[in-house]
Amino acid sequence: MTPMADLTARNTLGFTVTANHAVSIGHPDEIAPALTQAKASNETWRVLGGGSNAVLPNQLDGLTMLMDIQGIAILNSDSDSDSISTQIEVGAGVNWHELVQWTLQNDLPGLENLALIPGTVGAAPIQNIGAYGVEIKSFIQEVQAYDTKNEKWVSLNNQDCAFSYRHSVFKNDLSRYIISKVIFALPKQWTPRIGYADLQQYFAGQATDTMTPDAIFSAVCAIRQRKLPDPRLLGNVGSFFQNPIISNESLKKLQQQYPQIVAYREGADQHKLAAGWLIDACGLKGYRHQHVGVHDQHALVLVHYGGGDARELLELANLIQAKVFERFGIQLQIEPIIF
Repeated sequence: MTPMADLTARNTLGFTVTANHAVSIGHPDEIAPALTQAKASNETWRVLGGGSNAVLPNQLDGLTMLMDIQGIAILNSDSDSDSISTQIEVGAGVNWHELVQWTLQNDLPGLENLALIPGTVGAAPIQNIGAYGVEIKSFIQEVQAYDTKNEKWVSLNNQDCAFSYRHSVFKNDLSRYIISKVIFALPKQWTPRIGYADLQQYFAGQATDTMTPDAIFSAVCAIRQRKLPDPRLLGNVGSFFQNPIISNESLKKLQQQYPQIVAYREGADQHKLAAGWLIDACGLKGYRHQHVGVHDQHALVLVHYGGGDARELLELANLIQAKVFERFGIQLQIEPIIF
């Protein structure tokens, strides 16, 4: 264990964070002993990956396990003609974007719409990450995890994970499962997914059958880099609020007063509102609170200008929630995990 570890580089908001104790987990076998030691010392504990979807306090008491399990392996080969997909096993500490790049380099497309999402593979199932019309639940076959409640290793299939919008069984109780590896099933029959508005605009006039996974990967990267701040340059955790889902009837009522409101169909009976539009409509784009603020190009992204902390960020988040609720009657839900 490393006493008083500096975790400033392990959170993309760039807050100055110190952990009382931290240990790097490089192999699944290291998880149970670390937990045993924490329990023997009566310490609290948590797991931290890349810190790209986390709001950390200045001081983390107890034990912080740094998820660093690496490795990517193909579990079946092209000779398995009966299989409609290729299974790959990936360590929870693998960088997500680097995994997407690896799949394309190895002619295993499917994840290209999820390019440039910061963070690690182990965090992907927890949040059911998604972007540009694709959610990771479509590709997860199995999650291997240590069940801290029953003190044993378990394998959860896709249904066990109970995926929903930005949610999963892992998010219900963050201390229940410690994810070590994720098995993905990538379809051998690739289909381009460009239904999302930004991608439709990017590929306007181009025939679908001429598109390639690499082209979509490049498009997603270009769009994200144009719209979202690089956390290496301006601290952030990407989208800070979930896009609220409301009934069709509720949307009709809102449209009567706000005909320009941005919404997308979510099944037959619901629509998903663009939370960024709601925040912008409240006049908060570019708003600054002490050392943090609302990004001036994307209202859904809260940014850290340096010298700030979680307290300031959550004060800003509470202000945004109050303004949006006051105007639209919509309660925004915070997307990242608050430690």
